[in-house]
Formats: sequence, structure tokens, C-alpha cells
Amino acid sequence: MDKRIVYQNDEGGICVLIPWLGSGLTVEEIAAKDVPHGRPFKILDAADVPEDRSGRDLWAVDEADLTDGVGADYGVGSKNPFVMPERPEEDAVEEDPVPPEEEFVT
Repeated sequence: MDKRIVYQNDEGGICVLIPWLGSGLTVEEIAAKDVPHGRPFKILDAADVPEDRSGRDLWAVDEADLTDGVGADYGVGSKNPFVMPERPEEDAVEEDPVPPEEEFVT
């Protein structure tokens, strides 16, 4: 499941984000967090994004096709700071308890 997140930049060009799923977030959560506030985005299969980046400045997308969500307001000064979701309990890593240090009596 190799995905890409696509949105338009201020100049009308295209930005392509490669989500890292090792973060514990879903692709949708990564998009909401990393796409600028208020910008619509589309989540695509990586195979649908051209591999040859030499003509990337010529790529275009119709904003009407960016229908998978909108960048959330998590930026500097936001009243909605991004908080990493808690891991599900079955994914939690149990740590061995650290025994208290022994005090030697002399």
C-alpha cells in the first residue's frame, strides 16, 4: 500500500507528499497534519504519480479532483495543536519494571 498525497501549492503547481506509515498515523491523518490548512488534497497510489520528476513543474491537477480531505489547522499559533494519537493497547510496548536501587548498610 504505497500511497502519495497530492495538493496544489500557491503557484498552481503540485506538491507530492510521501507519507511515512511508521509514524503510527494513517495516511489520512498524515495528510490532515502535513497539507497546509484549508488546502484540498487527494490520496493516490504511488503508481499513479509519474516517476520521472524532470518535468514536475509541468504537472497539473484540477482542484475539483482533490476530494479526499482538507489540510487541518495544526500550524503555529493554531488553537488545535496536533497531538499524536495513543497507540492501541495491543501495539503498546511493555517495558520491564526497573527494580529500586539497593541501599547497602554498613
